[in-house]
Amino acid sequence: MIPRIYIPGDSGALALGAEKVAKAIASELAERGIEAKIVRNGSRGAYFLEPMVEVATAKGRVAYGPVKPSDVKSLFDSGFLTGGHHKRWLGAPDKIPFLAKQTRLTFARCGINDPLSLDAYKSLGGLKGLQNAVAMAPADVVKQVTESGLRGRGGAGFPTGIKWKTVLDATADKKYIVCNADEGDSATFADRMIMEGDPFVLIEGMAIAGVATGATKGFVYIRSEYPHAVAMMNRAVEVARKAGVLGLNVLGSPNAFDMEIRVGAGAYVCGEETSLLNSLEGKRGVVRAKPPLPAIQGLFGKPTVINNVISLASVPIIMDKGAAFYKDFGMGRSRGTIPIQIAGNVKNGGLFEAAFGMTLGEIVDDIGGGTATGRPVKAVQVGGPLGAYFPRALFNTPFDYEAFAAKDGLIGHAGITVFDDTADMLKQARFAMEFCAIESCGKCTPCRIGSTRGVETIDKIAGGIEPEKNIALVTDLCNTMKFGSLCALGGFTPYPVMSALTHFRDDFKPAPVAEAAE
Repeated sequence: MIPRIYIPGDSGALALGAEKVAKAIASELAERGIEAKIVRNGSRGAYFLEPMVEVATAKGRVAYGPVKPSDVKSLFDSGFLTGGHHKRWLGAPDKIPFLAKQTRLTFARCGINDPLSLDAYKSLGGLKGLQNAVAMAPADVVKQVTESGLRGRGGAGFPTGIKWKTVLDATADKKYIVCNADEGDSATFADRMIMEGDPFVLIEGMAIAGVATGATKGFVYIRSEYPHAVAMMNRAVEVARKAGVLGLNVLGSPNAFDMEIRVGAGAYVCGEETSLLNSLEGKRGVVRAKPPLPAIQGLFGKPTVINNVISLASVPIIMDKGAAFYKDFGMGRSRGTIPIQIAGNVKNGGLFEAAFGMTLGEIVDDIGGGTATGRPVKAVQVGGPLGAYFPRALFNTPFDYEAFAAKDGLIGHAGITVFDDTADMLKQARFAMEFCAIESCGKCTPCRIGSTRGVETIDKIAGGIEPEKNIALVTDLCNTMKFGSLCALGGFTPYPVMSALTHFRDDFKPAPVAEAAE
């Protein structure tokens, strides 16, 4: 049996040196005259252990990591092709605590198989959901997705089934499925991991959406900062098309569905669904007023389903295992699993898929292992650059859309950024306003002007100029932005600003003036 060596080729692992490790292993194999197959899989998401190299042995897969090129010679000397012990030895990947504690549904295959092998995808349960969908009436597919409780994983948490039913019920000569892969939030990488590590699950999810709603064309809108994801998705679409997964007869059924990949220029506001549609149409990425909703009048004026990568990639498991299976996970109105992306000043950074309901403290302290610096955790920002800052006093909040909303927070795209006690929360509040000012599309006044005035006012607070008066002004400004902005960019910017002001008021006090030496 030819040994199989798995080395992640996803951009997160590449950033940590996976390419150099792959070259060192290939060189060592050649030098020793050993025949082996190197498989470039996706990452499992335990980025604190990347580059993580796995070897398929008679007793199962054995992982080593984080591997450096300088470790390669000694790995071979230790017999790593048969799972031999070494200082980088991690044992069976699914027994690594960070991975063993997860509930992997959407990411079940990520980091395991060759991302471009459709046979490997099928061997791990792929295409079963689509096979079931093409044998059902469209309304029954929509019903199953609705009953599963799946909500938009892009941040809004809107029920997916309602969107799909609206498009199914709409009458039009053409309908579209648009996948929002413009993953612009800091500390988020779940979309990228799926596209680079298991692209067929997204293709399958989009095809099911097409079958369910009567849409015959799909677009995946990916930001230009994701060149590896763009390349992987383009290649995967070609493979799927040749295999009959896409085309005039999806899996041999009467349903037609094809798709293509489009690349955005990287504007943060194009993550907002109507800006994204404008960009797709070749227009400037500015927000559209709603109504009409995209489900009624979306891309090129036609009924359009717009879902995030994770929403669409979660559909195949629902169509395979059933609505009740998926709904069994989670809490309250938040059903199924959520890929939590742990980043910032944290010991164990990476992707952790779990059912809704874990507390923020469990995620940060138990899973994340606290700060990388070893200092106390001061704040955790959940939901990207427009998410609220939570202090340790709120760490008992369960990971659930409604529970976070009750504490004036957002789950968003489930990105978590950890800060230690050296963080200056006034500077973080200023950053939120500055970020909004830079990324605003300029269409509405509260966002365009409000964010600029917000930066100026916070600078006055930092300079000790009438602090209480200016804090009141920032509060009033945030209220105007929250309720007056056309989209979530201006509407959500108040979350980080107001949470910093509410929970970390001491950081907004002017620094004491040092007394002159006698």
